[in-house]
Parts: sequence; C-alpha cells; structure tokens
Amino acid sequence: MDNFRGPLKSDCEELLGRFQATESVRFERFSAIWKSTNFSSIFYGKPDPKERRHFARLALSVVSPYFHPPYTFQIRVGGLYLLYGLFHTQLCTPKEKIRIALKDWKDVMQFQRDAENAQHHDVVYIFKKLMSDKAFLFTAMPTMLFFRMKREDGKGKKICEEFVDPPTRTQELVTTDMLEELANVHEHYENLKKAVFTDSDPNVNLIEQCLVSKLNNAVIAYSSWQDNHTKAEQLDAGEGPSNQDSSRRAQLLASIKSRSYGHVMEASKARRHRQLQLVLSTDGDHTPNTSSKKKRPPSLKKRTQLRFKIQGTEREKLTNATRLWNLSKVKEDKVTEKKKQFKWTPKPESDVT
Repeated sequence: MDNFRGPLKSDCEELLGRFQATESVRFERFSAIWKSTNFSSIFYGKPDPKERRHFARLALSVVSPYFHPPYTFQIRVGGLYLLYGLFHTQLCTPKEKIRIALKDWKDVMQFQRDAENAQHHDVVYIFKKLMSDKAFLFTAMPTMLFFRMKREDGKGKKICEEFVDPPTRTQELVTTDMLEELANVHEHYENLKKAVFTDSDPNVNLIEQCLVSKLNNAVIAYSSWQDNHTKAEQLDAGEGPSNQDSSRRAQLLASIKSRSYGHVMEASKARRHRQLQLVLSTDGDHTPNTSSKKKRPPSLKKRTQLRFKIQGTEREKLTNATRLWNLSKVKEDKVTEKKKQFKWTPKPESDVT
C-alpha cells in the first residue's frame, strides 16, 4: 500500500488547492469540487475486502495531517471536509476510523472554538457530525507502529509550503510602499485638521503622532524576536532540554516515586497469603527491594524423595492405626472371655440321694 501513498497525496493536495483558490470555507464550495472530480471513486479500484480496508486506512492517514497545524485555517477546514467525505464513502463494513493522537486533541478543540467564534456553522456541524458518528479513534500515536519494521524518515512527511502561513507575513504586509502611502494619508489628515480646527485641541488627535515610525519599529522588533525564537527552538531541538528542565523533571520523578513507594496498597483476596514489605532506604531515595532471588521449583529428585517420604509417613500412619485397632480388638476379646467364664452352682438337696 505504500506505493499508493504518493499519488493519493498529490490528488488530495490538488483538491485542497482548488478549495484554497475559492477563498472560502463553505461546505457548498467543497462539495461542488468533490462532485466535479468524482473523488469518491478512488475506493473502486480494490475489489478485495481486505485491500479495501487497508486502502481506506491509508487514505485517512494521508489526509488527517491537513486537519492539524501548521496549516492555515482554510486548509484545515478543507482537511476536515475531506475526512468527512472519505469516511462516509469508504466501502468497508465496519468503517475505518480517523486516528487522532491525544497530543493533537488540544489543537482540535481550539480549532472548534475558532470556528464557533467566527460563526462558521457548517464547519462546526461537520465536526460534530463526525463526533456523533464516532468517526474518531483516540490513540497514543497518529500512525500505526509495527514491530521490527524499518521506517524511512521524511517519507510522506513533507509539508506543502503553499498551505502554510509564511513566517514573514508581517514583513510582506508592511512594505515600504505601504509605509509611504500611510505617511501621505497621515500628513493629509494633519492638514485637514489644521484647516478645520484653528486652535490645537489635544482631544481632536484621533491618530497617534509618528504613527509610521512606530509601526516600522514594531515590525522590526517582531522580526528580531521571531528570529531569536526560531534559533532558540533549533538549539533546543539539537541539544536537548536545558539543565533546569532536566533537574525539574528529575525532581518530579523523585516525588512521584516517593509517593508511590510510601504507601502500601492492600492486597487482594487471592494474594493475601503473600506478605507486603515496605523497603525504605536511609538516603531518602525509596527503591523497592530487588535483591531477593526468584525461587526455583524443586528438582525431580527432590520431588520423588518428597513423594516417597509422604507415602512412607502415610504407610506408618496406616500401620499404626491398624496396630492400635488390633490392640483394642485383643482387649475387647479378653473382656468378653472374662464375661463368659463358667460359674458352678450347687444342686438342691432334694436331688441328692
């Protein structure tokens, strides 16, 4: 399926480019482009159900990055509409869901708030329709990970520069021609104010003085801050976190460990025969006792000896029981013999001759 990633991405970018040319975020414009290109027919090339499912999963994974920053608001809206169309036109049953990582959910909620504040009701409706259809699958990673599979860095992760706001938008907006035009308008305003109001009244100053110079200085300060910020981000990305951040992280981990090892949880009913031990070190770092070795099961020799020993004890018990029974039987026989002894009784005198 990786062979289809490049052509599919180019088709999606062409569709989003046409939507960007409309300079609108209305779903009506997007649906017209969708119908004119017959974009839903991309699912008709795979008759095998298994291949259809894999292709639908690939299509949703290719389009989902356009729904997240750093793309513009219009491109993100187009990505949302494209996900909506692909989700409802796929030929899989049950339908493949749109993967959203938990780290990106904050940006999605901010996108929804921006759409509601701007009163783009069709955008909010499409998003809530996907939520009601349970089209989103909340995962830890935006893409699926496979065990022992090589991953080519940079493949499929190139950002289309046409869909991203350029960082020098302020410098392009505030040009020298614009500053000259603004200076002429400001001078014309000052001349009209002097002609209308003879006395210089400070309450009449509707525009700040030296507006052009202040605006130019603000643009220069912003560009310098932006350069410093990008350099700092590059240094952080190359060198890793600073010592202060690492120390804070270490302190946080230590506090979590101390809280977790400082409390002993009650064992379940199935494990109450095991003893819970709380091991506290003297230096303040609480670590569990890992020195105890795992008990090995007894060998075959020991098991046979133990079995014969148990059988021997059982035999001894049985013989003892039988011996005691025999002794008690002999005693009972002796008692009965004593009871059956013959007693002589003399005859009466009448019978004696």
